[in-house]
Amino acid sequence: MTRIAILGPGLLGGSIALAMESLPGAEIRLWGRRAEVLEEAARRGIGAFHSTRLCEVVDGADIVVACVPVGVMEGVIREALPALGTKTLVTDVGSVKGTVVRVLGPLLEGKALFVGSHPMAGSEKTGLDAARADLFQGSVCIVTPEPATSPEAVTKASLFWEKLGCRVRQLDPVVHDQVCARISHVPHVAAAALVNAVAQRCPEAFGFSGPGFRDTTRVAGGAPSMWTEILLSNREAVSQGLRALVDQLEEVIALLEQNEGSVSAPLDAFLSAAKQRRDQLRLR
Repeated sequence: MTRIAILGPGLLGGSIALAMESLPGAEIRLWGRRAEVLEEAARRGIGAFHSTRLCEVVDGADIVVACVPVGVMEGVIREALPALGTKTLVTDVGSVKGTVVRVLGPLLEGKALFVGSHPMAGSEKTGLDAARADLFQGSVCIVTPEPATSPEAVTKASLFWEKLGCRVRQLDPVVHDQVCARISHVPHVAAAALVNAVAQRCPEAFGFSGPGFRDTTRVAGGAPSMWTEILLSNREAVSQGLRALVDQLEEVIALLEQNEGSVSAPLDAFLSAAKQRRDQLRLR
């Protein structure tokens, strides 16, 4: 029997629990600050044990997955320390890894096995109601070891995510944050900026929007408080990514202003290059 403690039964924590329920030999234990969320999980049959007392949930766990905001992760894991064993794997689902690894690595050294994780799966929706068992199927999960990280921790974390249906990749925490700034964090800002630009300059256009606008701006529906924390936690890499995006937009503006006809080889080349790269991606 593998005992898995999930700290925070929201979208990701709830989806982990649902996915693990179908696997033999797993005991799922859920911790949350709000009793009503745990009661809802119990009503839905998610998890075998539910408590707002952190150490009760963590006690005897083989794997502890922190599914709480990055900003509170240190406090939550610090509170759980007395119940952790030296062979307990502690990992997380945070979309920023530099700050998490920098804080939790030293905190857990000699007390538990630790490696950061980031499953590249999610939704603009939040909470336990949005959780689903197949959320991780076919997704990439990035595991972020440092040179001093225990190989045992990396192996255990990789096997855990693979059981949930993920394809596991490894990145240095700093490189992870640079990568995710460009493929996740900057797109969120771009989507929010597009919505705000329409709202400020031409709000009546919303009444005519179709699938293109819907798909381009879908991620702007994410929880603002969560995304504020993510962007601030990864501010340097996000700023660099936004500057690169601005450079691309300014290039298009220049091409439009320089050309008065209906044909532009440079603009066509710009769009063709993007289409070629986009067509090569294997996205669900």
